[in-house]
Amino acid sequence: MGEELTYKASGVDIEAGYRAVEKIKDLARATLGPEVLLPPGAFGGAYVLGDGPEAPVLVAGCDGVGTKLKVAFMTGRHDTIGIDAVAYCVNDILCHGARPLFFLDYVAVGKLDPDQVAAIVRGVAAGCREAGCALLGGETAEMPGFYAPGEYDIAGFAVGVVPRNRLIDGRRVAPGDAIVGLASTGLHSSGYSLVRRVLLERARLELDCAVPELGRTLADELLEPTAIYVRPVLSLCEAVDVRGIANTSGGGLPENLPRVMAPGTRARLFWGSWPVPPIFRLIQEAGPVSGAEMLRTFNLGVGMVVIVPSDQAEAAVQHLAEHGQRAWIIGRVVAGEPGIEVVGYGDRL
Repeated sequence: MGEELTYKASGVDIEAGYRAVEKIKDLARATLGPEVLLPPGAFGGAYVLGDGPEAPVLVAGCDGVGTKLKVAFMTGRHDTIGIDAVAYCVNDILCHGARPLFFLDYVAVGKLDPDQVAAIVRGVAAGCREAGCALLGGETAEMPGFYAPGEYDIAGFAVGVVPRNRLIDGRRVAPGDAIVGLASTGLHSSGYSLVRRVLLERARLELDCAVPELGRTLADELLEPTAIYVRPVLSLCEAVDVRGIANTSGGGLPENLPRVMAPGTRARLFWGSWPVPPIFRLIQEAGPVSGAEMLRTFNLGVGMVVIVPSDQAEAAVQHLAEHGQRAWIIGRVVAGEPGIEVVGYGDRL
């Protein structure tokens, strides 16, 4: 067994990303007017149209798919990657209670292959149908010499709407509230630089090989699309008092949960209160990867979190189940410095 692997050693420096965001925030703030309701660093940008408590607020977000694309290139399977692009955008604006209205995509290629682009956009359209939004348009750019043969990049942009008096920003989160975790579909689209380093380079697993722990091929597992939570969560917002929503993909629970919590509150999670999909244990053992690194890199089975009053937590879990979404009460909000603590979490999953 070699030395423990980290996301940074695989080429992704999370701390550098944090520093970049801090530098960018001031540049963004200089452009903001009174119509902008959320600060830089929120899951989406919010722009209010008009006055009054029910004035419509447009919530926008953009994202890409990351190095999960490398798996698509290696397998020649491009028809689900577009779902990931949609999911990462609509799940972010959903964190503010917004219903997605429309989506635009940007696909850049070295040499245009019409069949490949059609497969990519087929996935985008499937994601938009799942999210209930229109694929309003997009851009395809052919950039000779910029991408390796057969490779491309994709980015997405989503806009949603929510009445101003129903905008969710976490300010009402209070000690005693319950934290409900929604099941992920696996890795989603985060941490793939580390995943590829561990499973493909160090463990030398073949993408087309069946992995007993997973019950399917590695390619099927790694290309599983990101869950789109729009329908069950919007329905939940009508049924209970949702005070905070966090998309945990990209930075895991430690980075994302504090973003939707009020000052003076922190999250206390209880390890073992939700099942961890086997792909995460496979990655940790094959790495090896430390427990701390796993926690801050991957969703570990919880793809989204909602915060509700404690007396509504059971009803929230039941409502989500009735709408086809597995969920568990995984913790509670306590008074303290911003951040999270995971009770019972050790170095091994």
